[in-house]
Amino acid sequence: MTAPKVQDITPKALFFNRRRFLQATGLLAVAPPLSALASNFPFQPAEGEARKLKLTDKEHVLSYNNFYELGTDKSDPLRNANRLKTDNWQVEVLGECAKPRLFDMDDLLALQQEERVYRFRCVEGWSMVVPWIGFPLKALLDKVEPTSKAKYVEFVSLLDRKNLPGQRFDILDWPYREGLRMDEAMHPLTLMATGLYGEPLANQNGAPIRLVVPWKYGFKSAKSIVQIRLTDQQPTSSWMQATPSEYGFYSNVNPQVPHPRWSQARERPLGSLLKQKTLMFNGYAEEVADLYRGMDLKKFY
Repeated sequence: MTAPKVQDITPKALFFNRRRFLQATGLLAVAPPLSALASNFPFQPAEGEARKLKLTDKEHVLSYNNFYELGTDKSDPLRNANRLKTDNWQVEVLGECAKPRLFDMDDLLALQQEERVYRFRCVEGWSMVVPWIGFPLKALLDKVEPTSKAKYVEFVSLLDRKNLPGQRFDILDWPYREGLRMDEAMHPLTLMATGLYGEPLANQNGAPIRLVVPWKYGFKSAKSIVQIRLTDQQPTSSWMQATPSEYGFYSNVNPQVPHPRWSQARERPLGSLLKQKTLMFNGYAEEVADLYRGMDLKKFY
């Protein structure tokens, strides 16, 4: 299975009708609470694209998740999904930028000027092919005008110990934090996702807005983001802090670098009992390998 090229990610046949999308999300009228958004966005995969990349069954993606804020078992996020409160959601973008700003979901949805569907191969302990709905992170960062001091981007997820059952236990140092180098963050494949399978993002998948970095392991794609901070220092991600011997800052999909406790040379597609060969950079080597030219990827894992 090969990854789509950058130019193929948003084929014309997959573009949303802008007016219908804005009506569905309330952006052409008084916007309702996020929980009241229309449940079905127009989505129809192009026949040729669908043949090249077989989508993972939607029910698997919605019911088998890593989202420790909602529990550590793969079935916990779906079971506890109603505990995540997403009304009146805001994302603060601050740090090394000229125009720090607080964005609400209307602002963020408005960034989806052509409402593209992105098909990505993703790895979250398993592999999957998912039609994410969203916009490039670059579009958001451009709004705040990063300064020359901005070398890294840190993402902070929701902290809500009262409602999120997983945060009642010190599994990690909450809130969840992740980070990217600035050139990774500005890459056109780096996505801020607000939807999935033609619908608003489900709570168990990181509603209402999450990061998707398709050439990295899934834990790099922070969920339910409330703050994005531009910084001149490399941030320490939650898994780096918890187990630095096992989790590095880059966390690129690399079959040649085993996890200390298991091989990463093969992956299991979600919903399948059989494993397949893991592709370098999750199949996106042609698009992203230049970001790491000259780096020892076994050292910078």
